[in-house]
Amino acid sequence: MIYQNKKQLLDEINKTAKLFIEEFKTVPEDKKDSLVDGVDKTPAQMIAYQLGWLALVKSWDDTELSGEIPILPAKGYKWNQLGELYQSFYQAYKELSLKELIQHFEQAVDIWTGWIGSLSEETLFIKDSRNWTKPYPESWTVARFIHINSVAPFKSFRTKIRKWKKLTQ
Repeated sequence: MIYQNKKQLLDEINKTAKLFIEEFKTVPEDKKDSLVDGVDKTPAQMIAYQLGWLALVKSWDDTELSGEIPILPAKGYKWNQLGELYQSFYQAYKELSLKELIQHFEQAVDIWTGWIGSLSEETLFIKDSRNWTKPYPESWTVARFIHINSVAPFKSFRTKIRKWKKLTQ
């Protein structure tokens, strides 16, 4: 989706985040770590994935604004090691209950949207407004990174959790 302004982007994040997380409120606690054939992640992993990316992308901006150079995607990981990065997300949140994961997600979205709300339209929509976006193609603005790491996976993982729920009935 191409956003015309910050409000449109924030509205889409809030809408898709709510739809995504609502799906988990009917998942039984004792099933949060259950894998099923046809779905590559457990419910807990789906939320941990979202939490990991929300924190990571915001950290790139925080790191740059503190005068340092962010390491993308994360310190100790290269872009061809995303599977290992995802495992670190799952590990970081593995002890939390489903209710706690949902609460963490809702808090993370509040932090995420607060951060986005603090950014100018220029920062969001003009290429190279942040150094961490410079190595990427012209269409990769801060807003595009935000979309790809929030709205897009909120939608695709909502489909995954719905499929998971259907297969476990």
